[in-house]
Amino acid sequence: MQEPVIILGLGFTTQRLARILRERDIPVYAIVRGVERFGEFAALGVQLRSLDEPDVPSGAVLVHTIPPLPEPEKTLLRRLIRRLSPRRIVYISSTGVYGAQTHVDESSLASAGDDKGRARVDDEEWIARDGGWTSLILRSAAIYGPGRGIHMRIREGKLPRGAGGVVSRIHVDDLAALLFCGIFSVLEGAFAVADDLPASSEEVAEWCANLMRITMPDDSAPGFPVAGRHVDGKKIRELLGVRLRYPSYKEGIAASLLEESLGGR
Repeated sequence: MQEPVIILGLGFTTQRLARILRERDIPVYAIVRGVERFGEFAALGVQLRSLDEPDVPSGAVLVHTIPPLPEPEKTLLRRLIRRLSPRRIVYISSTGVYGAQTHVDESSLASAGDDKGRARVDDEEWIARDGGWTSLILRSAAIYGPGRGIHMRIREGKLPRGAGGVVSRIHVDDLAALLFCGIFSVLEGAFAVADDLPASSEEVAEWCANLMRITMPDDSAPGFPVAGRHVDGKKIRELLGVRLRYPSYKEGIAASLLEESLGGR
């Protein structure tokens, strides 16, 4: 029998991952808030467990997706992870840990410049040093896909929230593929994750409007300034043997629109 995988937090990305795992008949346990909200995944064979007293196998791989929490929730979550005794943790972090750096790759060190970024770094460091497990940390660029991203805001008649700088992105299916391969690898460390075409939000918004044949929204609400960051995510893809399905937002958004038109999954 295949080794089980435990998912801590069943969100946008890990819902896709759970489907991939179940399609391959891999046992999946998902620790969530509100078990009743995930009946669709129970029907797929995902074993849903409450955060309060999760009954899951020890010594499994844990995919950790919960963002930094304030105290006392942070300490409680770390106690829970220790009780689970995973042999390996794969953690979805963020390129926000790089702070003001404008060009980053696998050699770039975390240099968070705000409280949110510092909290991410603290979680990364705890995962990497404080357990009896191996760990792989994916510092993900902005995640988009069906039902999520700039194309959704354009459809709603709104402009992107950020403005002024180049942004790196990753389609949810490509991130899920990296997670899948990371689960079954022995690779350790922290790696930047992104597609191959950083672009400003304005560029992506105009492309989406043209593709959907929608007039660009006249939204007077000010967007928050984005300094911009080019993220080179090639190294982890090379090490894990993963080829991007959507190397840029153009392929990714087109595929997202098609999936939405078909009713999603």
